[in-house]
Amino acid sequence: MDMENQTELTEFILLGFSTLEDSYILLFGGFLIIYLFTVLWNTFIIIIAILDQRLRTPMYFFLGNLSFLDICYTTTTIPQMLDHLLSHKSNITYMGCVLQLYFFFSFLGVECLLLAVMAFDRYVAICNPLRYTLIINKNICLQLASACWTGGFLNSVIHTVYAFRLPFCGDNRIDAFYCDIPPLLKLSCGDISLNQMLLLYIGLLMAWTPLVSILLSYAYIISTVLKIQSSEGRQKAFSTYSSHLTVVHLYYGSAIFTYSRPMSIHSSVNTKLIPLMYSILTPVLNPIIYTLCNKDVKQAWQSMMGKL
Repeated sequence: MDMENQTELTEFILLGFSTLEDSYILLFGGFLIIYLFTVLWNTFIIIIAILDQRLRTPMYFFLGNLSFLDICYTTTTIPQMLDHLLSHKSNITYMGCVLQLYFFFSFLGVECLLLAVMAFDRYVAICNPLRYTLIINKNICLQLASACWTGGFLNSVIHTVYAFRLPFCGDNRIDAFYCDIPPLLKLSCGDISLNQMLLLYIGLLMAWTPLVSILLSYAYIISTVLKIQSSEGRQKAFSTYSSHLTVVHLYYGSAIFTYSRPMSIHSSVNTKLIPLMYSILTPVLNPIIYTLCNKDVKQAWQSMMGKL
């Protein structure tokens, strides 16, 4: 398309809830409850992991990082959704869209890497318990966590810069609930082949490589657990990784579906709902999954309540 036909956009319109106007009040109430629960419960995990001496272990250090990440994750999207539902407006400024996409994609990358690190932590704990404290020490924990956060934010810089270098020729309606790369690329009148290639190849590094490492870790873990003689021992080992594996299935399944499918099917209502799985549902389920049957957290909670 001729470059003279380009229009300098000052805002975008998010169409995610445009077909659900009659349900705005219900959606507002639902998202508000989800957001408050996510923030409060993840904050509880962070506080209790800091205050209780028994929880100052690598597993809970990484879980604290995940809880903080989930608070950040939902904060990039849900407050804006609540505002749109309450005001019946769905516009977002150009710079607001840039910032939302950047931080959202940053947290997306961080979580992919962090889940892989948590799987590695469980692998060492179960398959090499005698060397656990030597391999997963304080310095290694800090280095691994730093690598996850740095990698996620650097990954997002690349995608954000190349997404907003594209020309947009008038249509500012993003067919999504928040600013995301696939629906944004559909608005461009320029060549998006480089962006698609970046999603594919960087996705291999940031999503598929961690996923493969997670699957390999759990293959070794399951093999080790099956060799345990007592059923009580197997049950205890199973409880340490089952919650993490549940989170991995929920998160990676929906995220990979979103960024690996053809651009032509991104407008489906069903496919628009899929991103809500990893951006909203997973953060609210994480604290429940990790603490529901966790004896250490329950004991720490009882101990903390006893001191009040």
